[in-house]
Amino acid sequence: MEKDIKISDFNYELPDERIAKFPVQQRDQSKLLIYRHGDISETRFSHLPEFLPKNALMVFNNTRVIQARLHFRKETGALIEIFLLEPAEPADYEQVFQTSERCSWLCLVGNLKKWKEGTLTRELEINGEKIQLRATRKGEQGTSQLIEFQWFLTPDTQNSTFNTQHSTFITFADLLDAIGELPIPPYLNRKTEESDKSTYQTVYSRIKGSVAAPTAGLHFTPEVLREIDNLGVTREEVTLHVGAGTFRPVKSETIEGHEMHSEHISVRRQTIERLIRHGGKAIAVGTTSVRTLESLYYVGRKILQNPQISEEELAVKQWEPYGVRDSRFEERGARSEEHSTFNPQHSTLNIFQAILDWLDRNQLDTLTTATQIIIVPGYEYKIVTHLVTNFHQPQSTLLLLVSAFVGDDWHRIYRYALDHDFRFLSYGDSSLLIP
Repeated sequence: MEKDIKISDFNYELPDERIAKFPVQQRDQSKLLIYRHGDISETRFSHLPEFLPKNALMVFNNTRVIQARLHFRKETGALIEIFLLEPAEPADYEQVFQTSERCSWLCLVGNLKKWKEGTLTRELEINGEKIQLRATRKGEQGTSQLIEFQWFLTPDTQNSTFNTQHSTFITFADLLDAIGELPIPPYLNRKTEESDKSTYQTVYSRIKGSVAAPTAGLHFTPEVLREIDNLGVTREEVTLHVGAGTFRPVKSETIEGHEMHSEHISVRRQTIERLIRHGGKAIAVGTTSVRTLESLYYVGRKILQNPQISEEELAVKQWEPYGVRDSRFEERGARSEEHSTFNPQHSTLNIFQAILDWLDRNQLDTLTTATQIIIVPGYEYKIVTHLVTNFHQPQSTLLLLVSAFVGDDWHRIYRYALDHDFRFLSYGDSSLLIP
């Protein structure tokens, strides 16, 4: 059973010197391992297009990392760090960054024991305007703190009463850009540098919301993307906002004891239509794209079960893909294409069509939901045929996802990478996996 998988079976020795602390100077000159039907070779990432099937569909995660760390200093001198996890009010990412007076976030708080009560304040200046930012604890939600932020034009020092009506049109996005710190991965064991603001973003990042980069995309350059276009490969974008849980280690003996973090996903109608035109198959750039694409299958299956399902009910739960028979959906998909025998492709296409029909009924152009999906050995991939991904930490859920894709050959792949001077983790080298 998948839940009984021992995380210790997915361990390997990763010397600290193999963890890339900084990226290579030119993104597409990183090394690229090619795993193709059991054979392993290597090249430079700039040669990736040579190994892609022509006229395929390639899916990228266009999320953009926000400067999610905010620092406040109490009057006592204690330094409090607030790490933004996900918006609470408004809960919509686009809306929360455009708020101009107040918003609330679920956060992790560093040095929380020093902040038992009271409001934290910080003075700053944006576009010549002096702003006061306030942070107030509003309670706990699970392991997170609900923090309300308010910001105002700095009150007149002649006036002892703070006028909360004296607001500003500075947005929360402006505040983060001014005083937020980019949250580079903790295993880099260094402070964020100015260069990280560009190198820890993909060249196609657009939608703000992640606290960690979809690192497989860090290797792409405009030149590589143009070569991919010249092949006739269709590029599509999805959005999965990467949460801090991506760095959370698996501490349980078996994977059943590990609770996956839930992440927001957004997929445009056009992407679903192009998936249908490409037979329901795609090349995924990064594990976040994998989790988004594979989650679509289970979203569509829910819609087939209940065409009137609400948006809130579409969220994919951690173990939803396991132990569920698809026979009635497969049969329905075959019937919809007027075939008397089952064809798995028709089932997947039928599921994508169900998503389009649901969007139509709800007058929506974009599917927005959440996924908690965990992909482990035993999982049957429905959509992803090729995977571009970096080299992941030992005993991590991301390594389990890779193992589910290539089987036990993950040992050979990682041994080759270690023996041939590949660089590991977020700023490291990458691989193209073709089972």
